[in-house]
Amino acid sequence: MMMRSSKAKFVVYVLGILLLTLGISLTIKSDLGTSPFDAVLVGLSINVGLTVGSWEIIIAFILIGCNSILKRQHPEVLGLLTAFITGIGIDMWLFLLHHLITPELWYSKVVCFGIGLVVIGLGTATYLHTNFAPIPVDRLTLIIQELTRTDIFFSRTFIYLVFLIMAMILNGPIGVGTLLTVCLGGLILNYFMPFTEKVLDRILKHSWTIPHNDKEKNI
Repeated sequence: MMMRSSKAKFVVYVLGILLLTLGISLTIKSDLGTSPFDAVLVGLSINVGLTVGSWEIIIAFILIGCNSILKRQHPEVLGLLTAFITGIGIDMWLFLLHHLITPELWYSKVVCFGIGLVVIGLGTATYLHTNFAPIPVDRLTLIIQELTRTDIFFSRTFIYLVFLIMAMILNGPIGVGTLLTVCLGGLILNYFMPFTEKVLDRILKHSWTIPHNDKEKNI
């Protein structure tokens, strides 16, 4: 039963990341601006080379090292799993959407960005519910909160400002979408969290009851 439940959690975890990366790719394609972190990835890809997904993995590796130094503990290497799947997902969706979605008019860009922002919230809420692997940037948020003895809002805003400055230096896709992502991203996530909790709890609970029912039938 434990193994079946773990497999179900991993499937939900990967599905959530695929949704998240689809949303990120849609915001990139909208050309209205992305989150500060994603803007850094795109900026690095344009100016230095490599794909956006590759920089996702590289930056995650660096953040894991920083987190380890700040906390004076062993690196949380499991976070690389999330970064690796996220990087592959971003590159995959950007490749698939390259010719399918090319918004040129302002309202088509708004629709593309809006759908992307909603899908990001849904995907994040989905994979966070599994609590499968830590995300380096989220872990850094908690570490800064602990070290500065402030709240999540301060530490998250601080990290956003750092990445925003980096994105501006790298000429990343900063725009009105960046502001909307910072302002609305948390609200959308909070909206989806209770919804995904109810749905996923039923799915994961079902994965536990199936083996038990099969056993009863065999008896």
